[in-house]
Amino acid sequence: MHVITTQKELETVLAAFEKSDFDTVDTEFIRETTFWPILCLIQMAAPGVTALIDPLSPDIDLKPFFRLMANEAVVKVFHAARQDIEIIVHLGDLVPHPVFDTQVAAMVCGFGDSVSYDQLVQKITGARLDKSSRFTDWRHRPLSEKQLDYALADVTHLIEVYQHLSAELVRENRAHWLNEEMDVLTARETYDPHPEDAWKRLKMRLRKPQELAIVQAVAAWREREARERDVPRGRVLKDDAIYEVAQQAPRDAAALGKLRTTPKGWE
Repeated sequence: MHVITTQKELETVLAAFEKSDFDTVDTEFIRETTFWPILCLIQMAAPGVTALIDPLSPDIDLKPFFRLMANEAVVKVFHAARQDIEIIVHLGDLVPHPVFDTQVAAMVCGFGDSVSYDQLVQKITGARLDKSSRFTDWRHRPLSEKQLDYALADVTHLIEVYQHLSAELVRENRAHWLNEEMDVLTARETYDPHPEDAWKRLKMRLRKPQELAIVQAVAAWREREARERDVPRGRVLKDDAIYEVAQQAPRDAAALGKLRTTPKGWE
């Protein structure tokens, strides 16, 4: 299966996608050792055209891809789009628009909350997808045929899923419900969270206002550090450590270093 690794190939295939009313899009990435996801593969499909794009190729500049993502004449179709859009925002400094998220559309159409892609494909098309390549190393080159088959299936079946759901939304007069959700999904502030709000992702039972104030301050510091160093939050300071700092309220570096959950070297 062919993978696009040169700029000429990329521009040629994207010109075909520009002519379509809608393009289905998915990405493969890893983020186990980084704060920001590492984009490893872009999959796209539209009626009559498919593409697997290698963003790790030294001969690829993704600017034409980002232009397509901003093309208002082409609907970008994703399933569970949040992380894919996050990558595009980080690398391309833009939010794709217009967007159709089939997971959200499926919920509006009565398929249940957070239905998975393979479940939705089976219900709508009858096809059963092999998901065994989902957690493979997408940075390794060359990618295997099994990985490429898996990746392409994530967008080819999405064509029929999109067509079915969009028709169902019109038939049931529910398109405006989806539009409201897409407005939130494509809002820039959705992908520019403030470090001061980082504490909200923590699940902690705090008894005193002072503890909350400490958690807010430490979580904001950790968020800035993780972004700047491009490492997972837990590499900077684990959630348990934030909770212990809030409870113990150490007054100096020596006291901080003596806490059970504080990483070695802090003292």
